[in-house]
Amino acid sequence: MSVNPDLQGRVFPPAPPYLVGREKVREFARATGSTSPLSLDVEAARAAGHGDLVAPPTFAVVVQEATLAQLLAEPDAGIDFSRVVHGEQRFSLSRPIVAGDELTATLTVTSVKTLGGNAMVTASSDMRDVDGRHVVTAVSTLVVRADDEAAA
Repeated sequence: MSVNPDLQGRVFPPAPPYLVGREKVREFARATGSTSPLSLDVEAARAAGHGDLVAPPTFAVVVQEATLAQLLAEPDAGIDFSRVVHGEQRFSLSRPIVAGDELTATLTVTSVKTLGGNAMVTASSDMRDVDGRHVVTAVSTLVVRADDEAAA
């Protein structure tokens, strides 16, 4: 089954809110090699004017995961996860993600293209705080490799 081109423009329901925890910020910072005291030391983050630890910018992918799971689970999407390769990732931040933030993410499929039997699905996850203010948008492009029959 090929990727459904009618996915383009589809907006999924908001994923359950994600509460950003201090230890998750620290774990992510360590896992990505960040040594920024803003991500590891609460006092350093507060001294710099933040309310709590500041997540590395790419932390948004943790929140985005729930929205991408919605897309991959969509019965009519035609996406075989065993054939998915992550192609590209971008982030656009209005402000840093900070421990204590409760973020709600909504996914929109912005593009579905077919190239040489492979499909490229671009999805944008808009993340907002409890007051409805934009915090970050994470954009992922997934490459769904052609199955053996389509590639032949």
